[in-house]
Parts: sequence; structure tokens; C-alpha cells
Amino acid sequence: MVAQIHTVAFQGLHVLDVVVQVQIASGMPAFSVVGLPDKAVAESRERVRSALTALGLALPPKRITVNLAPADLAKEGSHYDLPIALGILAAMDVLPADDLAHYTALGELGLDGRIAPAAGVLATALHAHGLSRGLICPAAQGGEAAWAGGSNLIAAPDLLSLINHVRGRQCLTPPEPRLADDPIRPRGPDLADVKGQETAKRALEIAAGGGHNMLMVGPPGSGKSLLAACLPGLLPPLSPGEALEASMIHSLDGRLKDGRLLTRRPFREPHHSASMAALVGGGLKARPGEVSLAHLGVLFLDELPEFQRAALEALRQPLETGRATVSRVNARATYPARFQLVAAMNPCRCGHLDDPARACARAPNCAADYRNRLSGPLLDRIDIHVQVPAVRPDDLMLPPPAETSADVAARVARVRCLQAERYREWGIRTNAEADGKLLDAVARPDDAGRKLLGEAAAKFGLSARGYHRVLRLARTLADLAGEAAVGRIHVAEALAYRHVPPGRRATRAA
Repeated sequence: MVAQIHTVAFQGLHVLDVVVQVQIASGMPAFSVVGLPDKAVAESRERVRSALTALGLALPPKRITVNLAPADLAKEGSHYDLPIALGILAAMDVLPADDLAHYTALGELGLDGRIAPAAGVLATALHAHGLSRGLICPAAQGGEAAWAGGSNLIAAPDLLSLINHVRGRQCLTPPEPRLADDPIRPRGPDLADVKGQETAKRALEIAAGGGHNMLMVGPPGSGKSLLAACLPGLLPPLSPGEALEASMIHSLDGRLKDGRLLTRRPFREPHHSASMAALVGGGLKARPGEVSLAHLGVLFLDELPEFQRAALEALRQPLETGRATVSRVNARATYPARFQLVAAMNPCRCGHLDDPARACARAPNCAADYRNRLSGPLLDRIDIHVQVPAVRPDDLMLPPPAETSADVAARVARVRCLQAERYREWGIRTNAEADGKLLDAVARPDDAGRKLLGEAAAKFGLSARGYHRVLRLARTLADLAGEAAVGRIHVAEALAYRHVPPGRRATRAA
């Protein structure tokens, strides 16, 4: 007799069906796992053996063969422990094989029989629900699996409870969907904590309103990191569809705490020593990188020029397409990466370019050398470039600003709702994603604005990409002002935030 139970394998966000086939036959005692298992899967033999021993069950002194079909698909991860154990129990007639055939199972086993969390439960639950199957998963991730909507869900804390539930001797309580946190509760510092920097605050509101990329340049201690930390408090919470989309990536990477779905937009801030694989994804198993973990949220890169040049250049494709494709010899995966880039940097290596008493001896040439670490194509993809000057002592003594993050967040929420309604038919969410004919239709400026933009494009040598990014930014500025048409004043402010190639001086158009 061959017992069968379903489980899954992952290729990026794609979930592939895998059948665990268990045969117990006469012969010399042996326990073998075949079907291209990796080291973690091969070691499941010892975890399964110990877990069954902890329940007082011993493997029969026969030849046990476990096949993971299809046999030509590589199997990775520890989530095969539970389906292998259930297949063996079905082959031993401890559990009814016919009942288990209607379930998909995954979970890691401890030596004492406990079922530990495994990566990818949310994606597996959606996959099982689409095939009209039930799901057996760890109890700690039952709240995550419950969002798939399936009624046949078993979330067991240990193998003994699961056996008793299947045999009708115990009833496990169905899990309830759970959220990670309260989306209304403030997150991070408040804008009221930032003294001065009114221009930077304005730029931060614009970036939040339209999902635009932003670069802050200023000396150490001017408040760049504090401003970036305020951004999550300005962004609206994830919609139900967005929460499922973002949580899927975190689930596959095993980052959902206690099986709770995300409600707030991710805010990722990797150290500048991060490698290219850490940023865009990769490694032996083509795992998602920071750009995918920041999907529908913010990727904050502090000390931008200190990142590896190759890692920064790898950001160019995800910034443009909204996805990251990781190709390796034995794996290829595509992950969504529609993130908002917020970066900060000093004006030069020492950071004191504007202070003659503290600047290094190479000023001002050191500023050009430092900025040249960033390529033109990367800077061209950043919509807002804002100077963050040092805070004056007089500003530090002023009382806290009257406007808080909640006040700005209300305006951002209004603008985001407007954009969601505007782009509903096109499947995009913000002005930063509009392109082609759609951008021409929604962001076409009036005659005065068009004339100003044409003159600026010729004077500053704007690329086609830069031209369109100015239009997107102007559209957001018009939305914040509550105006249906993009006017000259909106184009002028958008141009003021635009990066100007070295050797040309930017002037604020009026």
C-alpha cells in the first residue's frame, strides 16, 4: 500500500503541488527520502523518527521509502516534515489515508512532536483553497492561514493533538484571522518632533501623497533620518488586497510574526553594507530581497553613496518595472517590488561642505567625487531631490510645530483615495506609477505650464524619463492643492525638486 498526502514547493511566489508518497515494504530496515530533496528535507528522517518516538510510536522494522513527486522538482525547506510524518502514519494505519488525501499539509517537526512554524503558509492556504482542499498547518500560523477563507483548516500545536483530532478524539478550535497591529495607532516619530526643515517636510508630504522616490542631501545631524522615520506615520494603512499581497512575500520569507497579516506599509532600512543579493534578492534559493520585502511600502537607504555600486545599480530595474527577477543556475524567481525609495546622503565624505571651518582640504572637489558614486541613471529615477540644511540653534529653541503627522496623514489619505479612484480601471495605485498615454491624459499641464516645462527640459537637459517624472510630480502637487488641472505653479515646484546634472545650477522657477 502506498499512502499519499499533498504538500507544496515554492518557486518565487508560485506554489507548486507536491505529493508525498510513502511505502512500507518488506526488506532490510531503512528509511529513505527520494525526489531531489535538499539537506533540510533529507534530515527530516531524524526529526520524524524522534517525533514519533516522543508519542510512543516506533517505526516498523521494514523498508520505508518516501517519494516527493514530481521527482524532477527540487524540494527545499523543513516544511516537508509534517506531510512525511502524516504519510508514514497513514501507511501504518494509524490515520485514515482517505481523509488525509483531501488536505494539504506543511510544518516543521520538533524532536518532542511539536509542530513549529514554516515559511509560506499564507500562499499554501490560498493554493489549497483554490483546489478545494483543506489545510493542515502549525497552530502558531493558523491566523495567517485563516485569511484564505477555507473552512477545512486544522491548526495543530503538536503531532499528538493532530492525530487525536483526525481520529475524532479531540476537537481543535478553528483559528481566527489575525492582524499584526492596529493601523490607526501612530507609528514612528511625529513630524511635530522635527524643528525647522519646512522645505523637507513639504517634500516628504509630496512624496507620501504620490508614492514618489526622494533623496535628502544634508550635513550630519540635520534630521534626514528623523524625517525618513516620520514617513510611515504619513502613509495610509494597507487595503485588504494590498495587505494580502505584501503579507504573501513576508510569509514566503518566514517573517510574519505569530501568523498575523500586515496592516501597515513595510518600512525597510538595510545597512549600507548590504550586498546586491540582500537588496534585490538572490542567494542559493533565490530568496526575496529588501526591494520585495518593501513592496507597497518604503525602502530607506541611509548613507546612499556608501552602498556598493553594483547593489545600487541593481535597483534601477525594480524602480522602473516594479518587480525583481532573480536568476540563478538552479533557481529563477520573480518577486513584486513596487516600493517607494527614500534615500539620504551627506553633501561630501566629511559632511561639512558648507562649513568652511570644518570642511576638509579637498572641498569643494570632494563633493563632486562623493556624488559621482551615484550614477546618473539612478539619480534620474528619483523624483524629489531636497536639500536638508543644518538646523540653526534658534530653530531648536522654538516650540513644537502646530502641525502633526496626523494632520499631514489626513491630507495624504485624501490624495491617495483620489488617485485610487482615478486609476481604478488601470490597476495602478499612485501618480508615481502612471505612464504613457495615461500620464498624458491625467497630467497634461496648461499652456503656461507646458511652455515652462519645455524651456526647463531644454535648459537643464532633462531626459525623457525625467520629463515624465516631473509631470507625475506636478500631478501630485495639483492633487494636494485640490485642483483638477496641472498648472504652471505645479510644474514650477516639481522642477524645483528635480536633480540637475553637475555643472549646471538649478534655479527655482516662478
